[in-house]
Amino acid sequence: MSDATAPSATRLEHFHVTFFAIVMGLSGLTLALHAAESAYGLSSLPSDIAYFGTIAVFAIIAMLYAAKAMRHGGAVRAEWNHPVKLAFFPAISISLLLLATASLSRSEALAETLWLAGAALQAVLTLAVVSGWIGTRSFMHGQLSPAWFIPAVGNVIVPIAGVQLGYEGLSWYFMSVGLIFWIVLLTLVINRLVFHDPLPGRLQPTLVILIAPPAVAFVAWVRLTGNTGPFGLILLNAAYFFTLLVAMQLPRIIRLPFALSFWALSFPFAAVTIASFVYAGAAESAAHKTIGTGLLAVLVVIIAGLVLRTIRAITAGDICQPE
Repeated sequence: MSDATAPSATRLEHFHVTFFAIVMGLSGLTLALHAAESAYGLSSLPSDIAYFGTIAVFAIIAMLYAAKAMRHGGAVRAEWNHPVKLAFFPAISISLLLLATASLSRSEALAETLWLAGAALQAVLTLAVVSGWIGTRSFMHGQLSPAWFIPAVGNVIVPIAGVQLGYEGLSWYFMSVGLIFWIVLLTLVINRLVFHDPLPGRLQPTLVILIAPPAVAFVAWVRLTGNTGPFGLILLNAAYFFTLLVAMQLPRIIRLPFALSFWALSFPFAAVTIASFVYAGAAESAAHKTIGTGLLAVLVVIIAGLVLRTIRAITAGDICQPE
């Protein structure tokens, strides 16, 4: 290998699966913009721009990770065996499911294709990740983080587009699995956060993931049942509580050195924004419409900051380096 190609090859080897968190964040922004456009009767131009931009980013990240898998299969296996990065593999299937949901209003055929691929991959990855957790190797308390919620979140995303595509029975399966594992993991994560050492700096942004499961589950619940109901309100208010809890931590988190894990800030805020607009529409609540609007403004600022910091980190060569 020549000196000219060595740096790029090394960076490809360290192109981590956590890059798919960027797609989750941009997809969340697309869906949040669409929810706001529907709530206010506005043009779909902002969400259309975000949608096509997200498709392009997903294609680039997917191609680069596929190239890594072909050229550096050992590095991919090392990520799979990593106690933290293992939980990020379902970000691939979640990206497909979110793009499927965003495609519903644009092309139902494309949405169904993406949804079927995402749901199938999510089912496989959930089984594989959970099997890895309870398999022959043991995990330490310090290796547990809110990132472990990602496989559970993926399951409760499935019904959002699944019901509209006519897969209601299958959607209930994913909803059931996602809710069960959210409750189990919530207990474990809170135990880890309260009784053990603080999360390492790079994992501090994953605290925001606490918001995502109840927020996404609320939207899925409305799609499955057709109404909010008491259980839906429990989920929505749980999402608001975690949003307030995380907001108290944000000033400290944003001062940390930038890492790809900072993209964990994006999708959860998008999820609670969408949940607010969904409730506002279902209950004709002006207050929740206002909450959704405020959260959307915060989300846009977060995404803009993350994009700028990511571009700066890539330009400086601070990303895709050995850890």
